[in-house]
Amino acid sequence: MMLTNVYTKSVRDRSTSMLIAAISTALMFVFGMAVYRDIDLSVYTDLPEAFRSMFGIGGEDTDVGGIAYEALMASYGMLVMAGVAIAAGATSIAGEEKKGTIGILLSNPLSRSTYVASKAGGMFTALVAGFVVLWVSAIVVPQVLDVSTTGYDVNALMIMMLVNAMFYGFLALSIGAWSGNTGLASGVSAGLMIVGFLAVGLLPLVESLAGLAKVFPWYYYDNGDALNQGMPWGDFAILVGLIAVFAIAAFVGFNRRDLRSRSVGVKMIDRLRENKYTHVVADRLAGTARVSHIWVKTASEHQVLLYIAAVGMFVMTVIIGPMYNLIEDSLKTLGDSIPEELMALFGGGDMSTPEGWYQVEMFGLMLPIATIAVAVVIGTAAIAGEENNNTMGMLLANPVRRSTVVLQKTGTMVLLAAIVGAATFLGTMAGSLLGNLGLDVWNVASASALGTLLGLVFGAIALALGAATGRTQIAAYGATGLAVVSFVANGFLPLSDSLEGLAKFQPFYYYLTSDPLNNGMDWTHAGVLAGLIVVFVAAALALFQRRDLR
Repeated sequence: MMLTNVYTKSVRDRSTSMLIAAISTALMFVFGMAVYRDIDLSVYTDLPEAFRSMFGIGGEDTDVGGIAYEALMASYGMLVMAGVAIAAGATSIAGEEKKGTIGILLSNPLSRSTYVASKAGGMFTALVAGFVVLWVSAIVVPQVLDVSTTGYDVNALMIMMLVNAMFYGFLALSIGAWSGNTGLASGVSAGLMIVGFLAVGLLPLVESLAGLAKVFPWYYYDNGDALNQGMPWGDFAILVGLIAVFAIAAFVGFNRRDLRSRSVGVKMIDRLRENKYTHVVADRLAGTARVSHIWVKTASEHQVLLYIAAVGMFVMTVIIGPMYNLIEDSLKTLGDSIPEELMALFGGGDMSTPEGWYQVEMFGLMLPIATIAVAVVIGTAAIAGEENNNTMGMLLANPVRRSTVVLQKTGTMVLLAAIVGAATFLGTMAGSLLGNLGLDVWNVASASALGTLLGLVFGAIALALGAATGRTQIAAYGATGLAVVSFVANGFLPLSDSLEGLAKFQPFYYYLTSDPLNNGMDWTHAGVLAGLIVVFVAAALALFQRRDLR
């Protein structure tokens, strides 16, 4: 009976996020396929083979259906679904420890092995449910839009996408089972996914490095070209085998380890207070037990996420600089042949220049991912997370107003997102110096600042959704879904003359459309993003003041 209860609870907890992600991806697929019908596909089919391979786009005979499946479903959709699987795996065990509920669950007649099986089964079932939605959309949408799918093995693509998402979900589950640390589980898994996605796309551009792509798990999802070639059973077997290894590792690790209580773990502020050089300042910042400094508490709670995002962006932006010199000749050829319409997906630019190279590789996708992730996580946890953890009542039992809680939580969100933006700026300038690229300091600072503001817009949306509902899933996946839709809309709306004007009604338009790496700061665009942040924070204040807490 307890197995059924834990399994059912896990399915219920995970299904909402999976379905939100799947529906968002399906809408992105509908939108993209509708736009592709109205444009000249030579924008994509005339690209050099190396570049088409990097973005998962087929050859000259690729039609509307192929581009929609390859560029949207198999690439961006895959990143979204794998990201949700990582979140599910990281919180299945480590998340219960973090909330302090795992002891209550295991005090029932329930073995640790049964608990892991229930959580893994719940995650698997929720993933399957999400992919059923994608599967149906992948079959029905082309029929509704009268787009031919002849010659494409949609079933093979969906199976490989499901297995790939399961790989990263079970990796996060295994790391969480061994460590009890959600930040470590999600950070390592997401880092491997993102680095693998980039490596499998970039390494084949350098002949001497092409073989290294096989080191990354993403290779075994992408290599077989399931959509065009059918089911790659060898790659499928490798991924399934690795999933089985991670599942076994989760059982072993969870059964061998002493569980962490909710209070275990040294926070950043605690380390500062223990250091003889910083303890005076840290003591003043920490305040009293009456949580006089909510922002310090919030910053300490999200220190792992900050480390991963800030250090990751710094390291990647440093590496990208010298790498440009290794493939400069290839990029010059690519830069002459890549249409402006395609580059608009990453804010425009010329990939044969250092500015265009950094824009495509870092600022077009990676910086938004980093700042949005940090801001949305903090925005979600600010109100909905406190209610979910049953700590909001204790927080408000102190002499502190609801508005103070919202504003100090917002302040922390702004601070941590700004640190990620600053790390990106510093890493980019270091990479420019190492590669002798000559990037302009003010322009890099402008792009980093706009990327920070963009992330804060979606963080403020998560804050407002959490204030309105008190539910973490609605806040997190609602804001993330809007970010994905906004990114795709910004890339594809300009391709259609009849829809181009709609691009201005989503936040991504005000990020890189002004080409800040070449032109510097567009203060109007910065003002729009800042204004959106203020509007959503104000909405959060009003909604939280009027709602009965859960």
